[in-house]
Amino acid sequence: MGQSLKIIPLGGLEQIGMNITAFEYGDSIVVVDCGLAFPDDDMLGIDLVIPNITYLKDNINKVKGFFITHGHEDHIGALPYILREIDVPVYGTKLTNGIIRNKLVEFQLSETTRLFDVSFGDVIDAGELKVEFIKTNHSISDAAALAITSPAGVVIHTGDFKVDFTPVYGDAIDLQRFGELGRKGVLALLSDSTNALKPGMTMSEKTVGHTFDTIFHEAADSRIIIATFASNVDRVQQIINSAAKFDRKVAIEGRSMVSYISTAASLGYLSLPDNILITAEEMHLYPNSRLVIITTGSQGESMAALSRIAANLHKKVSIVPGDTVIFSSTPIPGNEKNVSRVINELSMQGAKVIFQDTHVSGHACQDELKIIYSLLKPKYAIPVHGEFRQRSANRELAISLGMKKENVLLLKSGDVLSISEDEAVVTERVPAGPVFVDGLGVGDVGNVVIRDRQYLSENGLVIVSLAVYYDDGEIVAGPDIITKGFVYQKEAEQILLEAKNVAYDSYYLCCERGYDFNKTKNVIKDNLADFFRKQIGRKPMIIPIIQKV
Repeated sequence: MGQSLKIIPLGGLEQIGMNITAFEYGDSIVVVDCGLAFPDDDMLGIDLVIPNITYLKDNINKVKGFFITHGHEDHIGALPYILREIDVPVYGTKLTNGIIRNKLVEFQLSETTRLFDVSFGDVIDAGELKVEFIKTNHSISDAAALAITSPAGVVIHTGDFKVDFTPVYGDAIDLQRFGELGRKGVLALLSDSTNALKPGMTMSEKTVGHTFDTIFHEAADSRIIIATFASNVDRVQQIINSAAKFDRKVAIEGRSMVSYISTAASLGYLSLPDNILITAEEMHLYPNSRLVIITTGSQGESMAALSRIAANLHKKVSIVPGDTVIFSSTPIPGNEKNVSRVINELSMQGAKVIFQDTHVSGHACQDELKIIYSLLKPKYAIPVHGEFRQRSANRELAISLGMKKENVLLLKSGDVLSISEDEAVVTERVPAGPVFVDGLGVGDVGNVVIRDRQYLSENGLVIVSLAVYYDDGEIVAGPDIITKGFVYQKEAEQILLEAKNVAYDSYYLCCERGYDFNKTKNVIKDNLADFFRKQIGRKPMIIPIIQKV
């Protein structure tokens, strides 16, 4: 039996986001994507979540580079953080790299990062591995699947994809190349699972353009505000097309939207009619019936432009009764409440809000997945990019097409899958999981800190302080009690007075028993915890402070 190829997902298998997978053969490792995830509601104070790359750092001499499938945050967002720790080349298509370059400038990494543009059909030599970029379709242009060739066989990673025969920009997915690879023999397929629960095929992106034309016609007398993902360049193109058709000027709001549009336009991926773009300051020069605003905030993000407009906090744009506001996206699971809140705020200010039939997915449904499986005929299938239920649906679909159950594998982040023609087996585990970004700190906030924050958010904080003489331990001042998020002090004076007595008695009891200060603090903490539990049924975090004077 020859040497096996190792497939090592370091993220992306437990949620949508934080996609990163290493492929290792001999002394060569290539890494596909390097994405971030946005924090869950219980990750208090966390800004972003990036993958654990301990395995890559421990094997840095083997790492040949990052190979990026497309320019969405869940596939490129962690690169600026990771490239600070491992300086290796990055390979991507033209638009993908244009977006990455903007990030590198922001993080002051543009001069040191080796970033290489590739074209579809290019094959990159990476030690004992070769990586080919294959044209696909997605909700952002220049998306690619990757064919990774090793002595053990060829593995295909689809990236995020759908089959769109009428894309807004560029060519349709290169199904011919998939067929050629399938006839030669494919060892394994890692395929997008996002829409594996949905039958049929995903609609073409161009269908949204027809919807926009209809809405623009019906809203002839009102200003139109459209919120979508900044990275969905094709969607922005169709908004601009409709605006031009109905003689409207377009203003752009949202820092990320401005960045993506300027990058796409400069690289030729976005066609802008002459003089169609105006600034927010110029909007007063035109009647509302001639204005379109493209903005971020389709997911109800609190700091995004649309959320600030809805809350009447935006400095340049305010809702006018009669405005038509379009949500051109589907809420990401977990964001439904935020989106509903923004819709309600907009409606209360007199806007007409449209959120149906204004979005199509960028991910393959079941019939498209069947096409890829049928063309590639892989020996093994490894569903990726999705929660467990979505990957399970992808697994069932592969089995329904005739694949052996034991050859369709549901991995966990950190699994090391050793794969060859003879077998595919998880042989070990490596460090994986979330690394938290909090402000300028990366990885310095762990699960213990998160648990403390959760506990504080649920139960509040009580600080009990007292000053004692250094010589004999007699109390000079206090005990004083300060609460945060626990009780309203003016309405709980009696309880806090009794709590002071508990702290006072506890301190002198410890003095009689000859306890040291650390043990004394623990006794005060335990006795106060017991007191609050019995009196009001609450369990605050209690911090005793004893100062010697």
